[in-house]
Amino acid sequence: MQSYGLNELRKKFLDFFKSKGHIVLPSFSLVPQDDKSLLLINSGMAPLKPYFTGDENPPNKRVATCQKCIRTPDIENVGKTSRHATFFEMLGNFSFGDYFKEEAIMWSWEFVTKVLALPIDKLWITVYLDDDEAFKIWHEIIGLPEDRIVRMGKEDNFWEIGVGPCGPCSEIFYDMGEHRGCGESDCKIGCDCDRFIEFWNLVFTQFNRDEEGNYHPLAHPNIDTGMGLERIAAIMQDVDSIFEVDTIRNIIDAVCDLVNIQYGQDVDKDVSLRVVADHIRATTFMISDGILPSNEGRGYVLRRVLRRAARHGKLLGIEYMFLKNLAQVVIEESHEAYPELLERRDYILNIIEIEEKRFNATLDQGLNILYEYIEKLNKESKKILDGEHAFRLYDTYGFPLDLTKEILQEHNMDVDEGGFNKFMQAQREMARLSREATDFKGKDDSLSKLIDANIHTEFIGYNTLKSKSKIITIIKDKSLFHRTTKGDDVLIILDKTPFYAESGGQVGDRGVIKGQNGSEILVDDTQIISDDKILHYGRVTKGDFEVGQIVEAIVHEESRMSIARNHTCTHLLHEALKRVLGSHVEQAGSLVSSDRLRFDFSHFSALTQDEILDIEKLVNHEIYKSLSVQVIETSMNEARKLGAVALFGERYGENVRVIKIGDFSRELCGGTHVSTTSEIGMFKIISENGIAAGIRRIEAYTGLNVYEYMNNLESILFDTSQILKSNVQEIPMRVQNLFNDLKETNVELDSLRRDIALSSIDDIIKEKGEINGVSYIAVEVDGQDMNNLRNLSDMVKDKLKTGVVVLASGNNDKVSLIASATKDVIARGIHCGNLIREIAKDVGGGGGGRPDMAQAGGKDISGIDSALEKVSIIIGDQLKD
Repeated sequence: MQSYGLNELRKKFLDFFKSKGHIVLPSFSLVPQDDKSLLLINSGMAPLKPYFTGDENPPNKRVATCQKCIRTPDIENVGKTSRHATFFEMLGNFSFGDYFKEEAIMWSWEFVTKVLALPIDKLWITVYLDDDEAFKIWHEIIGLPEDRIVRMGKEDNFWEIGVGPCGPCSEIFYDMGEHRGCGESDCKIGCDCDRFIEFWNLVFTQFNRDEEGNYHPLAHPNIDTGMGLERIAAIMQDVDSIFEVDTIRNIIDAVCDLVNIQYGQDVDKDVSLRVVADHIRATTFMISDGILPSNEGRGYVLRRVLRRAARHGKLLGIEYMFLKNLAQVVIEESHEAYPELLERRDYILNIIEIEEKRFNATLDQGLNILYEYIEKLNKESKKILDGEHAFRLYDTYGFPLDLTKEILQEHNMDVDEGGFNKFMQAQREMARLSREATDFKGKDDSLSKLIDANIHTEFIGYNTLKSKSKIITIIKDKSLFHRTTKGDDVLIILDKTPFYAESGGQVGDRGVIKGQNGSEILVDDTQIISDDKILHYGRVTKGDFEVGQIVEAIVHEESRMSIARNHTCTHLLHEALKRVLGSHVEQAGSLVSSDRLRFDFSHFSALTQDEILDIEKLVNHEIYKSLSVQVIETSMNEARKLGAVALFGERYGENVRVIKIGDFSRELCGGTHVSTTSEIGMFKIISENGIAAGIRRIEAYTGLNVYEYMNNLESILFDTSQILKSNVQEIPMRVQNLFNDLKETNVELDSLRRDIALSSIDDIIKEKGEINGVSYIAVEVDGQDMNNLRNLSDMVKDKLKTGVVVLASGNNDKVSLIASATKDVIARGIHCGNLIREIAKDVGGGGGGRPDMAQAGGKDISGIDSALEKVSIIIGDQLKD
């Protein structure tokens, strides 16, 4: 049996099914499109759901893909077994109402035995218990003996998810040999050991299950197959696990080189090596698809796998930032099949570096808090950390439960895993509800079900803003109507339209639909569903309309032109950002409307004023060049050769539209644009700010909106000059002089307050109290900031010689609290950090610190008295402990 590399196997599979009349589609993004039931794409068929349900028409009735997938339910088992992985690739061939069981089985057998040349005596087949048709094909047409075809029950060989399309399946297994088995005499297909490996599942979607549980034959049954690429590679390379497949083993070897160890020599280290290798693959691919680390949704999944990889690196002894180096190995291994990895290399590496650095910081914070918990448990003579505290470490600080357990065990303690799991389950439930798992369509799925699947709209708006069109559907109150009249809010579908539907960040067109005898619908938005049904949202303002009527559809010309200016300018801005800031810049979102443009992009610090000016200057320079804006319709491969930029989250077909702006910019785009850049007029950035870790947002104006913006600024400057009694040019100097005067006044006021406070030290000392032989002072000092309060606290403590000093001050609606203690009382149990944390609650704030000094802030001045009253009680409690 010949050994094939993983990349070679991927190509062989896709080439084989291409020869069988399948169109080969590139992998879809890991981010589901219009699918709220999924957080991340987890199977080959997941992004093809609209084709299986009939909501969208596939580009071909025969499709083959290699789909990148993420699954995390068993993340804790990754590295511990030979099978579990968070990231994997799924090979699949699909038929949408075309071929069925016989072709699917014959082609799978041909590929396995002829192309891959797997030995037939090593292959086993399972079929559904009652699927005599599949059994007959395997036995009579393929020629397998009956004892090599195993009938299995519904749990193993019938695919269904509640109500809807479903069907039996047939699986192909490979016998890895007795030496890989459990050694039991009854070891056979279905055993949990590693001897019989299922590597290809053929699903025959031939039924529709109704709400009563009845199965009805589908008029056009489908085929959905899935073969794990890493799994078949492990078989072809005759290795014990997917982690020893060539591309993944290369990552493991790279980790081994970092720590000077060998894989296969230490069980615990091998687990960590496998975790790091798997998780850096998942991390790299998720970031390449535009996912960013966060505390919710798919961003949380990314943060979890990245930090878990970093944590296992530390277990291996890696004390420096290393994940970026491993991501480069992933990119090198996979960029031929996934060119976006190479295109976004700088972006991927920057995001990984930022998140790893952040994790190192939070890890230190988490350790400090865990040690505080341990200290408290020791004082209370307890041995179990409660689940809520363990979950807080996990959720807030990214602190893995196994690390918490490991450190606790070093102190002869353990954690309440049951309590931890309850909090985890609550979090998962919240995530599930947020995904609205009952419906895979992100948009109003009721409309998709309402509209005939054969209805579609031809978009003709690239070349015209007017058309004679026929009304083919009228929807009112989520129901179909034949007729509508004045005052109705309606959705209109036309056979063809010049109205652009919201897509790719560009808002939908506005305009009017005119009928006979002056009837009119004012269209205020245009949307698209199922890829080819354009909905015109509007209100009937005159007359009435009916299905079949010929109307005139007219786009609001000024609005469309403003949108076009802003859209073309986003392309100029995108390229300018790359040239000024660096190649790591990637578009992370956009909004193109008639009044402004908004552009989100990857960058890791706020833009300086000089950078903003350089970007504005470059964009305006290209505008004034009056560059030609060309539309090139071509294949995806040719677009890549042209250097066209593809955007995160966008789904592209085989044929794409490239917008070429002179020699300055090339982007894939389906939006509307100006003919030359001079039509934009002018470009002005009005704001720049951060919206997420590593993501910045620019808002800008173009055209007449810039003129109006500048007029408004000029008016503000004029009003300001009137107030300051100076001309516009002198405003900066006049304001600086006022600021300097104010600063001097504040210095004098601070000095006066400090002198007053110092003169009151003796009065403060007179407020001394005593608890169990420990002196303490808890007083309010008027009008002091934190710096003055800190200095005063030190002087009072020095004069007190021994004890605790707590001072509070209300100043400008803010509360400052400070606590300090001498070494002798700390030895008796006094902890200023814990004390200040408790009393800060009374002033609506928080804080903390060391045993000898701590400070806090708050917003509620009225709570100062009650906060100070608590001091003696807390000191007493601390001395008891």
